Amino acid sequence: MIKRAIIGKRLFVLDTNVLMHDPTALYRFDEHDIFLPMIVLEELDRGKKGLSEVSRNVRQVSRFLDELMLQAGDTEAIAKGIHLPTVANNDTPKISGRLFFQTTQMTHDLPKELPGQLADNAILGIVIGLQKSKPDTTVTLVSKDINLRIKATVLGVHSEDYFNDKVLDDVDLLYRGSAELVADFWDDLNRLESWTKDGHTYYQIEGDIVKDWYPNQLIYSPGESNAIEAIVHSKTDFVANIKLLNDYRKDNHAVWGITARNREQNFALNLLMDPDVDFVSLLGQAGTGKTLLTLAAALTQTIENKRYLEIIMTRVTVPVGEDIGFLPGTEEEKMTPWMGALMDNLEVLNKTDISGGEWGKQATNDLLQSRIKIRSLNFMRGRTFLNRFLIIDEAQNLTSKQMKTLITRAGPGTKIVCLGNITQIDTPYLSETTSGLTYVVDRFKNWEHSGHITLLRGERSRLADFASENL
Repeated sequence: MIKRAIIGKRLFVLDTNVLMHDPTALYRFDEHDIFLPMIVLEELDRGKKGLSEVSRNVRQVSRFLDELMLQAGDTEAIAKGIHLPTVANNDTPKISGRLFFQTTQMTHDLPKELPGQLADNAILGIVIGLQKSKPDTTVTLVSKDINLRIKATVLGVHSEDYFNDKVLDDVDLLYRGSAELVADFWDDLNRLESWTKDGHTYYQIEGDIVKDWYPNQLIYSPGESNAIEAIVHSKTDFVANIKLLNDYRKDNHAVWGITARNREQNFALNLLMDPDVDFVSLLGQAGTGKTLLTLAAALTQTIENKRYLEIIMTRVTVPVGEDIGFLPGTEEEKMTPWMGALMDNLEVLNKTDISGGEWGKQATNDLLQSRIKIRSLNFMRGRTFLNRFLIIDEAQNLTSKQMKTLITRAGPGTKIVCLGNITQIDTPYLSETTSGLTYVVDRFKNWEHSGHITLLRGERSRLADFASENL
């Protein structure tokens, strides 16, 4: 198929799922016009009831449309198109394109195999009708539905996914949290100073390489001579202070009996144990140790160091297979089946002296569970967590809006850790580049009180490692 060159002003026909996904999509098309078919308004009306995120988004869209109607005034102004206000980069309002509604029956030529009574096919027919009535305008169907975009392409209709919520163009561009130094790193520095403070060794480095670093980024040189593992403590454009890391691979630095098994795990434990780092995100495949390391650090700082009052763990309840239906019991009892990873890791961490016997093991287990609270995402609105260690598991299934709702619950003295694997997303219409986990990794990388690391090596078992690589 020959692709047409797209120049000049465009008309975007929005599918219902775009507005359900992002209510602000109405204001995201700059100077171009938007067209809403009547079938889209009907679908929005059917989706407004309920307490789900989608229902809330639909109600927000309805409020936006109502405000635009009030600004437009009479029917004649609505027919000419409603001006869509937007905000420029300098925060000064400007006028963008117009919003048009379907007000007439549009003739279209759909194949007999595509009956127009179906909502998706009706939208396709409207786009074809617009193409015929506006031959000088590029008409584009915007939809999150892959199958609808496939049908549109087959019929010669230009279609696109909704890209505005993409954090990155390619997931390979996502910040990894660590950087390997070049072999001649020390020779290219303009200035180097060192000092010791509170048992830690610091270096002040001046050079061009510093401008590419981020706060709390982990830097390392893999060679035997002049080997270094450090964290960027603070930086300006060309000057950075770096701090040598604690080596949690040694038994004398074990965290709740757990030692790091590779470089990335050592980086992760340094971030998790640092009281100046309020937000930590850990990415990695299954078996890289995300949950185990986080729980070990949380228990040490909660029970031994008394830094936090308790540990709160939550996750989005998206099933891998068929939903098993309603679960009985309290909030914590309902969440327990979703917290298998927590229970599995607590078994590893619940190590007591052999002389304690079964009674000692049970007493330790009761102590751990009394300091760990399992909470549902559904009841997070309006809460404030003070001096808590909050763990958000399976964070790749959260939207950017849900992630903002959770992180803004943090009060003074609270640390939040997000765990996830962006290659295992189960939420509809979310992808690796639009996940809330990807969103926070990218947005927090420049903040001096946050840290991120991507765990690379699986440490679960040789069987799990082989399965991850070959299945």
